[in-house]
Amino acid sequence: MKNLLDKINSPEDIKQLKERELQQLSQEIREYIIDTVSETGGHLASNLGVVELSLALHKVFDSPKDKIIWDVGHQAYIHKLLTGRKEKLKTIRTLGGLSGFPKRSESEHDIFETGHSSTSISAALGIAKARDLSGEDYNVIAVIGDGSLTGGMAFEALNHAGDFPTRLIVILNDNNMSISDNIGGMSNYLSKIRTVPAYFKFKARLGGVLKNIPVLGDALFNSAEKLKNWFKYLLVPGIIFEELGFKYLGPIDGHDINNLEYVLNRAKSYNGYPVFIHVITKKGKGYEKAENNPSKYHGVNPFDIKSGKSKSTSQGRSYSNVFGDWITKAAISDKRIAAVTAAMPEGTGLSKFANQHKDRFFDVGIAEQHAVTFSAGLAVGGYKPYFAVYSTFLQRAYDQIIHDVCMQKLPVTFAIDRAGLVGPDGETHHGVFDISYLSHMPNMTIMSPKDGLEMEQMLDLTLQLDSPCAIRYPRGNEDFFDECTTPVALGKSEILLQGSDATIIAEGRMVRTAYKACQLLLEKGISLTLINARFIKPLDEEMLIETAQKQTAIFTLEDGVLSGGMGSGILEFYNKMKIQVDMNIIAYDDLFITHGEIDELQMLKEMHSEGIASRIEKKLRNLQ
Repeated sequence: MKNLLDKINSPEDIKQLKERELQQLSQEIREYIIDTVSETGGHLASNLGVVELSLALHKVFDSPKDKIIWDVGHQAYIHKLLTGRKEKLKTIRTLGGLSGFPKRSESEHDIFETGHSSTSISAALGIAKARDLSGEDYNVIAVIGDGSLTGGMAFEALNHAGDFPTRLIVILNDNNMSISDNIGGMSNYLSKIRTVPAYFKFKARLGGVLKNIPVLGDALFNSAEKLKNWFKYLLVPGIIFEELGFKYLGPIDGHDINNLEYVLNRAKSYNGYPVFIHVITKKGKGYEKAENNPSKYHGVNPFDIKSGKSKSTSQGRSYSNVFGDWITKAAISDKRIAAVTAAMPEGTGLSKFANQHKDRFFDVGIAEQHAVTFSAGLAVGGYKPYFAVYSTFLQRAYDQIIHDVCMQKLPVTFAIDRAGLVGPDGETHHGVFDISYLSHMPNMTIMSPKDGLEMEQMLDLTLQLDSPCAIRYPRGNEDFFDECTTPVALGKSEILLQGSDATIIAEGRMVRTAYKACQLLLEKGISLTLINARFIKPLDEEMLIETAQKQTAIFTLEDGVLSGGMGSGILEFYNKMKIQVDMNIIAYDDLFITHGEIDELQMLKEMHSEGIASRIEKKLRNLQ
């Protein structure tokens, strides 16, 4: 058969394809996705699992008139491929290329922007209700994974949708995985549904037999509804989705494209109430290594297809592993230590802890709000909980941090991974807001290490503190400083370089950037004092006063947004103390930052060493 993928440029191109052709196209798409992601990096296993589902959706529905909303959106590569972006897929997650998530500015087929989980049903319900109010006629479909279904927002939306007499289709892409293995009551419930096919076979066969009886068939079919419901409650525990007001269809094989089409067309025929379709898929399908280890191949760097090995040549421990090694070792002697994650034990470096300290390891699923308040409860009970979470996902628990942790001054430590720029995942994942949303919370201590050794010392310090703490650290491998390194003390900075022309105060990853900028400026005859802030809260006020007395100009450098950041806090301190200084805050502007490699983005925003040096030189020249 001819190569079908070459002929696919829009959803219309698959409308007339037969089952055999669709099966061939599925295989070609998988090969194309594997080839592409092996070169660009990205989300592999999740996309391989939804090839047939994506094809069926675009064959049955008429996008963009019909609205397809992908929860999280990292599984939308096939959707992008089918909607006119096949050639551009080779640019995915690169600077100036396609986003790794749905993007409204990118295509009319991307209905709602996603990147965080559990939002699709809420958005779809809002769109469906807007349709009803406007008197329009189109379908609204939310595709949500079983991992995302553990998020509280998804439950809230299901509860609301079941009370609405509106046309809405929710498709559960059930692969028994989020990033790591799913856990919890909903996961157990779905497992039970997967293992009781008897009811679904019985229901289908009974309906067919009764309807074929001459004259009395339809009446008998209607009378059998109560009998079917009796079997349903006997064989399938709970039927929670129907109790919430949905018409439940499934579970069905998510790789049987003919059956998928049948069920989707059936769902279109229901009017006046929402439909819930339960689809079973295999994450990583079509690439054996991803099938066998879907967590490893969830999000990948460029890799060799044959061996499955990453092409990355980076060496050394990641900051995530620095944290994981420290907490695993510390928990041996300190029985108060507990570790909490929201469905990301591998990503946050907690796998080793989970294996060695099972009784004090808690994976709560994709439920960051619950994770924070659960940690607060552990602290009330006398434990020292460490909630390891990506900066971008901690945003989801803002109220719980204030109300349940800080207000009660509980010793919960937030190990904030992926702080600052994260690279190809882009604006939904950059961790540039945590300084701003944490620094105004009473009782919170915020630390930012310049390297792995300093991070370990900061973690040691958390064991001595009886109040909320946050340690923010970047994605990537730990840095090393051979220069002056003093022991970490609460609220104290350290001086790395002494200079006479100005001072630069930097935090975390940006300390290395500032150090290189100082070296570049020294070659031009400009000497700077470089201070490693270490503590964003509390600030080293003694150092700030001394610095203001010595220097004409002070520059601050941080891996976060300008508004409400470290520089803003320092400026507020000087204002409160009525100290006049020439303050220059270097941070990210009030704009969402696109996707690309971290060094590319820093260059784009003039936040690399050369850009920082240029800014400082220009400012100092103007002061002369």
